[in-house]
Amino acid sequence: MINAILRLFGKGTDYEKLISEGAIIVDVRTPGEYSSGHVKNSINVPLDKINGKIDMLKKKNKPVVACCASGMRSGSATAILKRNGIEAYNGGSWTSVRRYTK
Repeated sequence: MINAILRLFGKGTDYEKLISEGAIIVDVRTPGEYSSGHVKNSINVPLDKINGKIDMLKKKNKPVVACCASGMRSGSATAILKRNGIEAYNGGSWTSVRRYTK
């Protein structure tokens, strides 16, 4: 039960494993925010453009770990991606996700 609750809030996800197995890191901040620092090998798809990138992300056929500045926008992006059939996870802040990459 505790694990289910933790997963509900994104705390039970093994992000390091997801990323090492090829998950795509999508940073949903603005291009200006992204250019000031981001996770290596991440792609920048601002939240207001995420709907237009659904097909591109589906074609990659990989899980998506969304990140932003605090976790709010990445949470919204994760919900949009899941509604469109993409396996997606809210990684929270980009600095948190960066810790899971090598």
